[in-house]
Amino acid sequence: MNKILIGKKLGMTQIFDGTNSLVAVTVVEAGPCPVTQVKTAQGKDGYEAVQIGFGAQKESRMSKSELGHLKKAGVSPLSELVEFRVSDASSYKPGDVITVEAFSEGQLVDVIGTTKGRGFQGVMKRYNFSGQPETHGHMMHRRPGSVGCRQTPGHVYKGRKMPGHMGQVRCTTQNHSIVKILPEKNLMLIKGSLPGAKGDLVIVRTAKKAKLA
Repeated sequence: MNKILIGKKLGMTQIFDGTNSLVAVTVVEAGPCPVTQVKTAQGKDGYEAVQIGFGAQKESRMSKSELGHLKKAGVSPLSELVEFRVSDASSYKPGDVITVEAFSEGQLVDVIGTTKGRGFQGVMKRYNFSGQPETHGHMMHRRPGSVGCRQTPGHVYKGRKMPGHMGQVRCTTQNHSIVKILPEKNLMLIKGSLPGAKGDLVIVRTAKKAKLA
């Protein structure tokens, strides 16, 4: 059964695991996430899905329709809402709360976030180009080189790797191991680095392509 939580990336640290090895982990404050809506194939929506929320919000910052939607589910104002598909939504009902205890230590998860924005960057930083000769007299040290060829083809092909905006895109990293769960603090310690900066929202879900042992 697929499980999902909305959380906030708090930063990175390192801890010792069960084999006394030092492991780099990212600390995520995940949940609690109340269920705000349940969609079923038999209902007007026509598909199975669950909507959950995260983060307290002031009523003054929400529209009447948003407040009505949450009050109908018996949930206090929330700043974030995320919908995810499930095979059978009958096991959920509005008002249920999903916490970090839905996951277990050692479980593999996928993490979805927004990468850090790097602004306008050249090809060496953006695509890891090696650059051109840096000898005296050479004037194209960090430039990409030729991108077209006069009459044939007479234009630059689409998709050519060139300087441009880098970062600030949705990114999914897969098969991270949950090293430790602290349910009393709603914290998950996930192995490795995750997309985004400190304080950014992330979505933690059951791994879809978990590697078989």
